[in-house]
Amino acid sequence: MDETKTIRCLIIDDEPPAREIIRRYVQEIPTLQLMGECANAIQALTVLQQHPVDLLFLDIRMPQLNGTDFIKTLKHPPKVIFTTAFSEYALEGYELDVVDYLMKPIRFDRFLKAVNKAFPLNGAAAPSKPAVVAAVIEEKKNESFVYFRADRKMVKVMLDDILYIESMKDYIKVNTVQGVIITKQSISSVEAMLPEKLFIRTHRSFIVSINKIKSFTHELVEVNKTDIPIGKLFRNGVMKVFSPAVGSK
Repeated sequence: MDETKTIRCLIIDDEPPAREIIRRYVQEIPTLQLMGECANAIQALTVLQQHPVDLLFLDIRMPQLNGTDFIKTLKHPPKVIFTTAFSEYALEGYELDVVDYLMKPIRFDRFLKAVNKAFPLNGAAAPSKPAVVAAVIEEKKNESFVYFRADRKMVKVMLDDILYIESMKDYIKVNTVQGVIITKQSISSVEAMLPEKLFIRTHRSFIVSINKIKSFTHELVEVNKTDIPIGKLFRNGVMKVFSPAVGSK
């Protein structure tokens, strides 16, 4: 296949901030060509009837027709990457043979991984420029922020500013050096977003920034003068992070 061929994609999401983030990510990848943005599935159907599209970035919970039902209406659907804040649709998504399931807020590296899964860098089915895309990957490895949904908008938070994250039933509280952000999201989905080298789960209700830990025992870690518990199920993992320090004593 011609390596100069681009991947034609369409964004479908009823929330403007979410579309903006995906649009920005698309613009960072030279092999992606944005064919349009739609606020609902009905608009998307019109675009698909008028233009060839290779890949959909598709939200699930939308007015009129949700994303999973929309796919079922298409006789020959493009490849689909779900972009959603709700994990309960994951099983249905995989039953529909979607390429990937991205949980909002979406990191660029996770977005790029999904695109590469849809159209691999290597292989006969890859309409891409490997050298150019690889350069983008390398450049974005140093991207050091994530977005959280709060107050009806996507809030950019630098990873280095995060102190710790606390789960509060259906919500999480992101404690940063600037203040607190509260968002409706599971702590497990946040854990999946964050780099393992920088953050660690210490408890079923807590994730902490490793660099912000001032002291620790087998029962707790101290972050910003706050004692955060270490759960029994997480203790071995936490102690492994500090194994050089523990071994030196």
